[in-house]
Amino acid sequence: MSLPIAIINRRLIALFTLAAALLGNVYSVNAQSNNMSSNFDQIKQVKAGVLDIGYAEVGPANGKPVILLHGWPYDIYSFKESSLLLAAKGYRVLVPYLRGYGTTRFLDAATPRNGQQSALAVDVIDFMNALKIEKAVIGGFDWGARTADIVAALWPARVVALVSVSGYLIGSQQGNKKPLPPKAELSWWYQFYFATERGKQGYEANRRDFAKLIWQTASPEWKFTDAAFAQSAAAFDNPDHVAITIDNYRWRLGLTTGEAKYDELEKKLAAGPAITVPAVTLEGDANGAPHPAPADYAARFKGKYAHHTLTGGIGHNLPQEAPKAFAEAIIEAAGFAK
Repeated sequence: MSLPIAIINRRLIALFTLAAALLGNVYSVNAQSNNMSSNFDQIKQVKAGVLDIGYAEVGPANGKPVILLHGWPYDIYSFKESSLLLAAKGYRVLVPYLRGYGTTRFLDAATPRNGQQSALAVDVIDFMNALKIEKAVIGGFDWGARTADIVAALWPARVVALVSVSGYLIGSQQGNKKPLPPKAELSWWYQFYFATERGKQGYEANRRDFAKLIWQTASPEWKFTDAAFAQSAAAFDNPDHVAITIDNYRWRLGLTTGEAKYDELEKKLAAGPAITVPAVTLEGDANGAPHPAPADYAARFKGKYAHHTLTGGIGHNLPQEAPKAFAEAIIEAAGFAK
């Protein structure tokens, strides 16, 4: 028995409406995903302390703030995938270029191009103040982990929770005077290279090749693409990149004195302050860069604490190599604070 034309038309209209709604939902999801991606690629700038800081921002403006800090020789793209995962969970993720990287610039040409540890930590506090962020979850690796550790240790009221790859990395010039066993000294070869004028000139002339070598040796099982490296390597074209890098490693060995305005902070850091905020530390099972054993630093964390060693050939650039695990650590640490 055939149906009346009117009924057929109504059913066709209903089917078309349902299809349009489904397609609209797909478009909406894709648009949201694309919007998050474009937000990460469209760098913002904010004047903070001595810097004009470039940063990516992903996620809702009213989300709980998360600040992620990269290391050397890496950049904000180490956190792109994990940032999108966190944004999808409702976090407001901010990823600044450290001094000497990307679009971050000094406001005054006369400001010392200082790479000492406390200066980078003060940059983060200035960044938070400029954006009127009272408290945030802070995470990082390499230089970024050390910086996050310092912010958590010296300004715990500003830190909801901490995620630190390779754990407790706060050091001091006095502590660095003690010689290491030969094998450990060998792993710091670039630090000694940078202590020489030849090393400074060599890094200036070959910064991209140098960075690629560090990527390869620090993450020996990570098969990164040329495109991924090129995307991050652009950050090393910053006019202050070489000066900051060289000063960072020379300061550690006591070859530069730093700035007097940071002396009191460095005295506190030299005492090895405990970290009292909730924290998660991470390590990769294939980290080829110098790093402490998790058992050596666990006692430094006095608040609620967890450690995870990731398997499967995860190296030094853990957030980019294992973005899902890094994002989960941020969520875990934030949950500790509840």
